[in-house]
This record gives sequence, structure tokens and C-alpha cells, in this order.
Amino acid sequence: MNVLFITLADIRTIGERGIYTDLLREFAKNNHNVYIVSPIERRNGQVTGILKKQHNEYSDNVTILKVRTGNIQKTNMIEKGVSTLLLEYQLIQAISHYYKDVTFDLILYSTPPVTIVKPIIYVKQRDHAKTYLLLKDITPQAIVDLGVMTTTGIKGFIYKYFRSKEKQLYKISDYIGCMSQANVDYVIQHNTELDPEKVEICPNCIEVIDKSVDEKTRKRIREKYGIPLDKKVFVYGGNLGKPQGIPFLIKCLHKCRDIENAFFLIVGDGTEYGKIESYVNKYQQSNLKLMKHLPKEEFDTLVGACDVGLIFLDHRFTTPNFPSRLLSYMQAKLPVIACTDTSSDVGTTIEKGKFGWWIVSENSENFKSLVNKVLTANTVQFGENGYSYAVNNFSVDNGYRIINKRRC
Repeated sequence: MNVLFITLADIRTIGERGIYTDLLREFAKNNHNVYIVSPIERRNGQVTGILKKQHNEYSDNVTILKVRTGNIQKTNMIEKGVSTLLLEYQLIQAISHYYKDVTFDLILYSTPPVTIVKPIIYVKQRDHAKTYLLLKDITPQAIVDLGVMTTTGIKGFIYKYFRSKEKQLYKISDYIGCMSQANVDYVIQHNTELDPEKVEICPNCIEVIDKSVDEKTRKRIREKYGIPLDKKVFVYGGNLGKPQGIPFLIKCLHKCRDIENAFFLIVGDGTEYGKIESYVNKYQQSNLKLMKHLPKEEFDTLVGACDVGLIFLDHRFTTPNFPSRLLSYMQAKLPVIACTDTSSDVGTTIEKGKFGWWIVSENSENFKSLVNKVLTANTVQFGENGYSYAVNNFSVDNGYRIINKRRC
């Protein structure tokens, strides 16, 4: 089977670790031919083309097409908007040129963005392929929740455009794989024209690898990054943007400034990074360290040397999110504190699996109380529970089976 994967993720090698590359490797392992379409933003100064084959176990089954686009990630809203609008035409042009001799059986694609309708229609009609949406973001409602977009006024026209694109994307998708039951329920409830039978759970999945570290490595890593050896380390890693509710995160850090046995490590980047950086520079909090984004393997090793993983989502979300960062903590056998909105079911999943704790991301005093509770908890057992849960529920072979059964 020939599988086409269209994504905004910057994929350069099938050997990378992540929810998309792990899934695509699973297809390649099962003797499918995988063709990837991935952007290369203008800021990189490269042109559209097929990447040279890499020498690894699955390279013969995988082709990666990099398409030159405008700057979409980590840029201002105007440039992001224009680049996103042009994206469809750039993808069609590249696919029609570089993959003109390939007949695709299955098209995989993810949100964001919702503005990839035309290339999917193009390939679907050309090759009579099945289409499977990996729904990772419900846009534009998520943007409305954060106050960046409105449903009325001038911004209302933009909302209606993206909402129509979202509905088109759902319509042309033969199947929609959602991250959790809350996502399934939301999509069906707010898109009553959809056949509920085509909406299903297809969770974030990875090739689960034990990323925990021994005491010797833990000591070495902590000394390397200047992290105390005698404190329980709470680590947040990932995007630092509006969806994460950074002002609340800062309130929580400030509220916990006098907890002597706790140390907070923030590792990441994003549009709101400057807010945390300003806070760090102003208060010089002794139990807090801020670091820029690290390469994934380096970050995973650092996480393994910590004690508790943190997840933050803005409390205003009405669309359910299920952050993939959770999987990094689970692989490292770290229990998790999730501070989220009430629409997401990531917190209830964590609590039912007995690998962490959940609170609503509104009251920083509740966060402080929870941190004090965790300081005396058996975090090792919680971490073991999380790893077992990942093996049983988030392993990539599970995601592969769910999608592959829909190809006929």
C-alpha cells in the first residue's frame, strides 16, 4: 500500500522520535511505502525537493518531500495567516510534480492546519484514495476560546472562513481519528451533519521506550544542568504559547517560591517565552530554572533525571486537548500533574490510570497544595503506573491497527 502523509511538522528523517514519525515507521515496518510531504519554511533558505535517501532500516520504504512555504511556525499572526492561505497551492504543485507517478491508497493528515483541504481533494480524486484525519487540534474554536478570534465583527469573517474549511476537511475525510473520547464527543456534537460511525478514538501513539535513568545518570544530568540533587524536580517541557496559559503557570511558580523541597524546571520555547523570562529575571526565584528548547533526545534524558512532569492548558478552552508531551513523561516513568480546562479528559485519564493528579488551571493556591501533597507521595509507583499505561494504551502498534483496518 502507498501511504501519503501530509503534515506541517518539519520531518527530515524517518528515524526521528515523535507521534508522527513513530506511526509512519510502523507503516514502513509492515511493508507499506510511505511518502511524506513536509514544509521547509522560507526562513531556512532551501527549495522544494525530495530529500536524499538515508541509510537506515526503513529508508527504502520512505520518501520525504520538503515543500518550501512561507513562515508558519513561531511568527506573527499576519505572516502566519498569509503563509497558511498559500499553503494549499504550494502542496498541490509539489505533489503533482514530485509524486505524479505514484498512486496513493491512503492519505493521512493532521490538524493543525484545517487549510489543507484542496491538496487532499486533489489526491483523493486523482487516485481514489481513502482519507484519514488525525485530529490533533479543533480549529477555529480553540482560537476563539483564547480570545484571539471572535465569531462576530471583522474577525468573525475570518472565523467563518476557517470554520468552513474545518467542515470541508471533516466532510472529505473518510475517517476521523480523535485523541480521546472527549474529542470524539465534541466533534460529533458540534458537527451534526457527520456520520458518527466515521469518528473514532485514535490516540497519540509512540514507540514506547523506557526513558528512565539510573541514579548515576540522574546525578550526572542534574550536575550538568545545575539542578539540585536534594530536591524533588517538577519539570515542564514543550511549547510556551497561549494554549498553555502561561500567565497561570507564572502565578503557580510564584506561589511555590517558598517551597524548599521543590525545584521547578521549565524547558521550552514559544510566543510566550518572553513572559516567563521576564518573570525569572525580575524575581530571581531560587527554586526555579528556565531553559530554552532542547533537541528531543537530550530533552528526554533530562526529563528522566527529574521527578514529576507538568502539563498546563489554558482554563478557557471549550475544545478538549490531549497534549502529546504527556508521553515523554510516561516513558521516563514520571508521574504527572495536569492543570487544564474542564473540557479536556487528559486529567481524568491520568487519575484513572493512577499515574498523576489533575486540577483546573484557575487557582494557583490549589497548585501549591497539590505540589506539597506530591512531595510526600510515592512518585516512583505513580511513574511505573504511567509507563505501564503507555505500553497498554499509547503504543504505536495500536494506532497502526486502528488506521490500517480502515484502508479498505
